[in-house]
Amino acid sequence: MKIAYFDCFSGTSGDMILGAFIDAGLELKTLKKGLSSLDIGGYRLTAEKVKRASITATKFTVNIEEHVQQHHRPLKDILKIIESSRLPNKIKENSWAIFRRIGSAEAKIHGININKVEFHEIGAVDTIIDIVGTLLALEYFKIEQVYASALPAGSGTISSAHGILPVPAPATLDLITEAGAPITSYPEKAGPPAAELVTPTGAALVTSLAKFSRPNMTTTKVGYGAGGKDFSGWPNIMRIWLGETSSAENDDYLVLLETNIDDMNPQIYGYLMEKLFVAKAVDVWFTPIQMKKNRPAVMLSVLAPVYTEATLTDIILRETTTLGVRSRLINRHTAQRETIELESYLGKINVKIKRLSGNISNISPEYEDCRKLALKYNLPLLEVMRIVETEAIQKLK
Repeated sequence: MKIAYFDCFSGTSGDMILGAFIDAGLELKTLKKGLSSLDIGGYRLTAEKVKRASITATKFTVNIEEHVQQHHRPLKDILKIIESSRLPNKIKENSWAIFRRIGSAEAKIHGININKVEFHEIGAVDTIIDIVGTLLALEYFKIEQVYASALPAGSGTISSAHGILPVPAPATLDLITEAGAPITSYPEKAGPPAAELVTPTGAALVTSLAKFSRPNMTTTKVGYGAGGKDFSGWPNIMRIWLGETSSAENDDYLVLLETNIDDMNPQIYGYLMEKLFVAKAVDVWFTPIQMKKNRPAVMLSVLAPVYTEATLTDIILRETTTLGVRSRLINRHTAQRETIELESYLGKINVKIKRLSGNISNISPEYEDCRKLALKYNLPLLEVMRIVETEAIQKLK
């Protein structure tokens, strides 16, 4: 499984993340091409090598052209820009979820409805690019799971459209708290000077995408993204480690999302299941239940990687009539498993192999492949499955 580890020892921001990905091998022209379907203009992207306390890193910058007016954007306008683009559905869904999390944090802090939130610093063109660009980078490197270190709290104050604010900024702290992400500080003489180290955009991206632990991994690439400030004696950079780890090591913990629904058209459930699987749900199932006043209802259950929780929750809230989703962490034990392509006399077919202590304990032909062969040769599906399983046993055991 391909994974990324966000090493945020000096904080994180959207430009630091994209700088690190470009430093690791993402070509700027590839990023520009991916962003070109967004209906926004008046900007120019640059990436240059800089030094932060003697360490070379890539500084990614969104340069806004002088004639462009930086007006405020309601959340609905940003979501419309994303929805009307030609971006892949998965990136659209994840972008929506991240922006809605930022909007919810702002609405909570200022005591207003989320639909009335106007994006100031985080609503500018550069933040749309940071969020969508990060998701494009994950797609480019085929990252299946993201991990992250604890986030530094920073110290001091910052100037914003709402006046002088403490660090971490209220929206940043709310996003970190909502995700249950760990916060760290530094010994007085070891850390950077008083500054904002984690921006709202950086917090939204990392807490939406990552599981907060350091995985066992084989590192293949490392990218260094530079922050805007150059601290004396402290490398203001973020590192992204790209590599691989076995799927078994990533399956220890999953999140279980559940909700009870008693007032929805049953035709919607099939559509909902498809969308959840596209967004990387591991399993989705429906359980008949009885609710108050003995009404028949359905309990929706979704098992998924921890880092997909925000995206899947957003899909459930938008695509169903439910008002809330329960969430809890699930620990599971898994057998070693792999999928191989078998050349059977009926044709190529994927076969799932289950191993215990290194020994094959079960062989299961892929259903969809067997179905295609059954239709192609006009054979019973059970017969195709038996043929493939027999050949697999002979060749693998």
